[in-house]
Amino acid sequence: MVEDAKFEDAHERPLKLIAQDVEDLAVISALVQDAVFPITEMAWQPRRRRFALLVNRFRWEDRDKAAARRRPVERVQTVLAFGDVAKVQSQGVDRGEKDYVLSLLSIAFEPGDDGTGRVVLTLAGDGAIALEVEALDVTLQDVTRPYAAPSHRAPEHPEA
Repeated sequence: MVEDAKFEDAHERPLKLIAQDVEDLAVISALVQDAVFPITEMAWQPRRRRFALLVNRFRWEDRDKAAARRRPVERVQTVLAFGDVAKVQSQGVDRGEKDYVLSLLSIAFEPGDDGTGRVVLTLAGDGAIALEVEALDVTLQDVTRPYAAPSHRAPEHPEA
């Protein structure tokens, strides 16, 4: 007897997503909510007009499956890259604190003239990184296999 394959039985592929409009960026923002990264894992490459982060992303897309299968929730290392970046600014981020770990809460786009604008990465603790961009060009790419989240639980955002 042949049994139909189920999606749950397949090996999940790493995510690789591109955002070129606000709706796409909202999806990437949701996937990187609560990603954590050492301050040393930020790279601004002015000649390439590229800003990138290597983050440890909580796998929100896997949370319900992990609960159903009673297995640990997961994180995965992900490169979050921004193209067409003309300028980078930060607030509440001390680059001198090499051991400091940042937590990414959201990514938003503030449109300017003719497709230009500002990408704002909001960090926990009132920090922010602002990228002046000539066009919205964001890539999210998982670069490692998922691993059990050290906390063994999903991040929470209790109402204040």
